[in-house]
Amino acid sequence: MRPREIKSKHGLPILKALASETRLKILELLGNGSLNVNEIANKLNMPQPGITMHIQKLERVGLITSEYTVASQGLQKVCSRNYDNILVEFSMSKEIPPSNSVEVSMPVGLYKDCEVYPTCGIVSERQIIGLLDSPNSFFEPEHVFAQLLWFSRGFIEYAFPNNIPPGCEATGIEIALEICSEAPGYNNDYPSDITISVNGVEIGTWTCPGDFGGKRGETTPSWWPERYTQYGVLKHWSIDREGSFIDGVRLSDKTISDIGLGSNGPITVRLEVKKSAKNVGGINLFGRKFGNYGQDILLKIEYELKEGK
Repeated sequence: MRPREIKSKHGLPILKALASETRLKILELLGNGSLNVNEIANKLNMPQPGITMHIQKLERVGLITSEYTVASQGLQKVCSRNYDNILVEFSMSKEIPPSNSVEVSMPVGLYKDCEVYPTCGIVSERQIIGLLDSPNSFFEPEHVFAQLLWFSRGFIEYAFPNNIPPGCEATGIEIALEICSEAPGYNNDYPSDITISVNGVEIGTWTCPGDFGGKRGETTPSWWPERYTQYGVLKHWSIDREGSFIDGVRLSDKTISDIGLGSNGPITVRLEVKKSAKNVGGINLFGRKFGNYGQDILLKIEYELKEGK
């Protein structure tokens, strides 16, 4: 089994996931083969809900994979370890040229284009916008006030201003947002393959493990029913001169030079669940007034002065 290679500047989410004695023990147990959640809980003498929480954190950074199989009584969740070794590459010490950055915060309702399919919906901080399960609701004028939107498949696309100063060039882009799958009501184990594109170039697909609920989100309004989605996970997509990453895990070899980022025109970001995906599990996208993290979609551009300037 090949090792997981991460670069220090991208690898913080994985290193955080490893900063737990329990999660390290889970990975050690899975080195001998796949185990279901109850077997892991019994071997570690811990309650099953606590083990489930640790497993979800390992799933989110790609260190383990889980699938459901038929058991004598219903279904069981079986976990497997994806890597036997993790290699962290630290950059060589050298003088780093000055780097600058600009950030843009984009409300989730200010999309420029979409094509969505039911189940779908859009809500503001105070009320439902339009009708539930009606794609036409995404074109209501009030959609600009959205704080939560969801769809089972399709795409949503945003256009960010390109604020790179004249005479400079982009060295990297980071996109941070709160997101999860879209199941009827909610379902903490409901995978969805979510593809992200920048300027029309696919930089990779990430499988979200579930549509999260069961407890109210930190910023989710009190009027929103508890039987529905409550919060997501905060994900960081990035693309630079070395490749494309999500939370430090390489998604693809697409680099900043592949997305045609000049000094003119907007930067488009598309989130999509394709009809052809293995896991067509939809998207919930959270604004700063829904979920756990109190933020809109953040885009950060890092840039430096062009050579010879």
